[in-house]
Amino acid sequence: MKREIKTTNDGSKTLFINELNENYHSHHGALQEAEHVFIKNGLNLINHYEINILELGFGTGLNVLVTINEYLKTDKNHIINYFSLEKYPINESEIENLAYDELFGNPEFKNIYQKIHQTNWEKSEEIVKGFHLKKIECDFFDLKDIDLPKINLVYFDCFGARVQPDLWEKPLFEMVSDKMDVNGLLTTYSSKGSVRRILEELHFRVEKKQGPPGKREMINAIKL
Repeated sequence: MKREIKTTNDGSKTLFINELNENYHSHHGALQEAEHVFIKNGLNLINHYEINILELGFGTGLNVLVTINEYLKTDKNHIINYFSLEKYPINESEIENLAYDELFGNPEFKNIYQKIHQTNWEKSEEIVKGFHLKKIECDFFDLKDIDLPKINLVYFDCFGARVQPDLWEKPLFEMVSDKMDVNGLLTTYSSKGSVRRILEELHFRVEKKQGPPGKREMINAIKL
């Protein structure tokens, strides 16, 4: 499907799929959304020496970058293992034109941005000291057959239910739940009532949080 680059309201860029009329990120602000949903209401709520993160899906790599940015602010005396699923990797031209490395005011991010996209799929590689990334090229519904450690944090960042409703139904959430550790956190930009009810059926404690700019609410869910 044809993709084009658009600039969102906070100055960061996203990809837009004409055929689906769907952005990869919120048009209100790609960077703001990633930091609010996955850092403020995700990573910053986890307190483990070793954190295993599962992302659905890798997309433009922005969520990896904001996670590394936050990790580099710490004393780095802990480890992050980041597993990211993606069925349709973006191309080199899109990577270059998105220019996400320029968002963080840190010259080190040029090399980091290149490295996260150049690392081999299906292989865990250390991006910065203590931060390991494994990109897995697959359909999300292949998750049940993927060998992962117990996951502490899930970034549920699939395309919206309007264009891919099957990604927001019980079978996929059940697969995700099976990969999670007890007290693991799932965070998503969605606030749909059907998602909340599915997660409660799967024995999650669900909490509605204030959403990122342009969105009233989002969901956090703790696996019980």
